[in-house]
Amino acid sequence: MAQRTPARNENHPSDPTAGESIPASERSAVMEQRASRRTFIQSGGIMLAGGSVLGTNLSVARGAHAYGDDTLKIGLIGCGSRGTNAVIQAMNTDGATRLVAIADVFESNVQSAFRAINSKHGKTGPAGKRVDVDGARFVGLDGWKHVLQSDADVVFLTTPPGFRPFHFEKAIEAGKHVFMEKPVATDAPGVRRVLAANEIAKQKGLAVAVGLQRHHEARYRECIERLHAGAIGDPVFARAYWNGEGSRLRVKPKNVTELEYQLRQWQHFNWIGGDQIAEQHIHNLDVINWLLGEHPVSAQGQGGRDSRSDQTLGETFDHHMVEFTYAKDVRLLSQCRHVRGCWNSVSEHVHGTQGSCDISAAIIRDPSGKVVWQSSQKPSKDRGCQQAQHDLFASLRKGEIPNEGDYGATSTMTAIMGRMASYSGKIVRWNEAFQSDQMLADVDAMRSLKDIAPVQPLPDGNYEVAIPGQTKVI
Repeated sequence: MAQRTPARNENHPSDPTAGESIPASERSAVMEQRASRRTFIQSGGIMLAGGSVLGTNLSVARGAHAYGDDTLKIGLIGCGSRGTNAVIQAMNTDGATRLVAIADVFESNVQSAFRAINSKHGKTGPAGKRVDVDGARFVGLDGWKHVLQSDADVVFLTTPPGFRPFHFEKAIEAGKHVFMEKPVATDAPGVRRVLAANEIAKQKGLAVAVGLQRHHEARYRECIERLHAGAIGDPVFARAYWNGEGSRLRVKPKNVTELEYQLRQWQHFNWIGGDQIAEQHIHNLDVINWLLGEHPVSAQGQGGRDSRSDQTLGETFDHHMVEFTYAKDVRLLSQCRHVRGCWNSVSEHVHGTQGSCDISAAIIRDPSGKVVWQSSQKPSKDRGCQQAQHDLFASLRKGEIPNEGDYGATSTMTAIMGRMASYSGKIVRWNEAFQSDQMLADVDAMRSLKDIAPVQPLPDGNYEVAIPGQTKVI
């Protein structure tokens, strides 16, 4: 059961214009206008006659009101470094914001997130206290419930990805706008669950943003636009890499349960992290899907654990090499690796009938290799994370309802299909991968850190690891 600090003593004025220099004759109209804006933000959209919802660009909403002076309230579920930084970036955006509730399985994460966010945005602004979570810091596997019961307008879902489909579904049921990190699932049933919940989000007029932030980085957008316009002719071959050193797995302490250990070391267990190909390399795969405007139709590959000879070190591979095939026989050679002392690269490249492009560097070359275009935009240090929040909050304030759920789910499924290919050593086709019923964990049923973990060590202490040629993934 989630724990919370004592409830805060709220003392908000009933008149939202109190303290402002507004003539009495105009105060009623101002209050009515602000109430209208608040109703829009809380309901997630404008309902038309007959109950239909306006689409992605709510031109009627934009014409009716300017949304710039409303306070957007934020709730955070998952207080690790990514969630903490995402909320800080959201509160950097133009317009008033307030953090109203936070939750995590571990109290240490809740406290560190609060300290970090409060250090950046703890000062009281014109709209009141900005980090307003006294009595609204929740600890436990059910802490998410309390955040969704708060008056947050936008909820950030930044737990490890194994919980994402469950939390997303519940957030949409609660009528919240959502920012969720990638990947949006770790297995095919989870992807289908996200897609189903996203359809409900569209019906309700709820915004859905996904942490595939390259879509918001100016260099990437500029480069992809030129490629779509035919700058290198027709794409015929692409390459994508996420090769780095990765994180070390800590030996299991004696005083923690198996489930707690896996939750703390989530990058090394598939049910909660999805393996590196899904948790990190999804960014690069997503760029190629974006470029080609579609997902691959099949994948074949290989992988293993060259630097992880001790199987007690989780169950994930330390390298994957996958060949994805798209329509018209366009191929993507995909490589990701967590091995120290090797060549590292995080990048995407495409070769066409009339040239080539280093997408990550935003450089286009002719067939001879001569640079014919290079973006003048400087790369952002965060690969567009801050801009993604600027775009989301600006859209909400203008009455627009962006939805990135479908392509977030599609790119997640692309990565999962790649994992299936490298784990099995077989050719895996999209339709059979997408329809797979292999569910890695029932996170809905988890109530306590004493619950049985979805993955159990073998009698010798090792974890079972996929063996290409023997492991079944469908």
